[in-house]
This record gives sequence, C-alpha cells and structure tokens, in this order.
Amino acid sequence: MGATIIDGKAIAVRVRGEVAAEVREFSARTGSAPGLATVLVGNDAGSEVYVRAKQRACAEVGIVPFDRRLPADASAEEVASELEGLNADESVSGILLQLPLPGQLDGTALTAIIDPRKDVDGLTPLNAGLLALGRPGLRPCTPLGVMELLAAANVALEGAEAVVVGRSNLFGKPMAALLLGANATVTVCHSRTRDLRAVCARADVLIAAVGRARLIGRDFIKPGAVVIDVGMSRLTPEQAGNASGLVGDVDFDQAIEVASAITPVPGGVGPMTIALLLRNTLDAAVAQARVRV
Repeated sequence: MGATIIDGKAIAVRVRGEVAAEVREFSARTGSAPGLATVLVGNDAGSEVYVRAKQRACAEVGIVPFDRRLPADASAEEVASELEGLNADESVSGILLQLPLPGQLDGTALTAIIDPRKDVDGLTPLNAGLLALGRPGLRPCTPLGVMELLAAANVALEGAEAVVVGRSNLFGKPMAALLLGANATVTVCHSRTRDLRAVCARADVLIAAVGRARLIGRDFIKPGAVVIDVGMSRLTPEQAGNASGLVGDVDFDQAIEVASAITPVPGGVGPMTIALLLRNTLDAAVAQARVRV
C-alpha cells in the first residue's frame, strides 16, 4: 500500500485564505494594511522569479508589496542604507533581503541590519537566538511550513524520533529547533555524518534538505515513516521521469512504497514557504500595531 501524499498546494491555499481574512480584519481595525518589502540586489534570474511570486502573493491577500531593487554592483553601504530606511518606515511591516547576494556582499551581516520585529525570514541573530531558547519570535518560513504540513497530516511529534538531513542556518538548524520545541527527539545529519543510511532508517519523521537529487532511497526509510522532502534539483525530463524535471532529495518512487506519508516535489514544501511568509508578515504587523497603540 502506497504512502499518503501530503498536498502542500492545498494546505498553502488554506493558509493563504486564512491570512487574507485576517488581513482584512486587521486593515479594517487599524486603517492600514500590512506591508512587505522585498530587497533584490542584482538580476539573478531565479531570485527575480521568487521576488515576483512573493509580490504577487502579497497583493492577493491584501498585503501591500514594496519592491526595492539595487544594481549588482551595489556596495554594502548602499544595501545597508536601503534596509535602514525600510526599518524606519512604519508602512513596512516586514523586510525580506533576497538571498543569495552578489559575491562582494555579506548576506549574513546585511540580514543582521534588519529590525528583528520586521525580520519575516527569521534570520537575524535575535530571532535565531529566540528560537534556540524556545522564546516567541519570527521563525524562518520554510521550517514553519514543514511544521504546518506535519500538523495537517496529524503527525504526532511528541516522543517521535526525527532526523533532519542538512544543517544550514536557513533550514536545518531552525527545523531542528522547531522539532525540539514540539518534544521530538532530534538528530541532525550533515556531510560528516557516519552511516547516513542507518541514522535515517531510525527516523519516525525524516526531513531531507541538502539539494542532492534522490539521495534518500528506499533503504534510508523506516517502514511507516513520514518523509518530508525539502530539496529540489532540476534534471532533464528523461533523468527526472516527470514533466517538470524537478526532483527532490528523496527518490519518490521508492519512498512512496515504504513511507506512511510523503511530500511530493514539486507541490509539497515549496508552496508553503510563501504562505508562511505572508503569515509572518501579518504577525509582524499585528505585533508592531500593538506597540504603537
């Protein structure tokens, strides 16, 4: 019997609908809508696609989009000045510095300039520290989206053994912290992990996020495990075996025969990232409005 498919598209539609309703209520109560500023440095094609999608999603739920663009040769001082101006702008509830940045710029240092109250990516040192301490704060969108998927699939995390493959600051580390906060027992794997296959095969919940196509095969997966695939690689359609050429870190055809539930690629985790970005922007606006009252 095959695994249940966790439909990220459908869950993201629900989250967006909830956000849209709450944005209307917030705007009626305060007289102003939340605003999200995206800052794009340079003309990376992939980043431009992501920024357009975020801007469009904002408009669909009633969040005001602010599109800020700087040339690829912008200095750190110019980017910092843009961010500081957005920090001071009360019409801007959330700020997102689109990564990666051109090579001359330090993305970590520039992200740290963002006011933590407007840090809708959850990447500033303050918000990362609050997450590590289990204190309230803005959380990274993709790990939050995974938690939403697990909740929608009625996955019991308390006491479960969860394995996260990947230790990035953007996903792996905050994902592990959120799972710990849900009382799971968490192992984080990385490029130095000994016997990755054996560690993964212990997991009740297996989350892969390393960007290596089909790394996780059948023998990595405990029978009945829940598998969340965050990775994405583009292969030729012939290599991928699907129309889009997009595949995840998990060999889907093998995993679906072993797991109890699994996210597809595409259509799993991806749609949740923007949905939770919208949620974070609304939450940031609500918190800032309370401070100003």
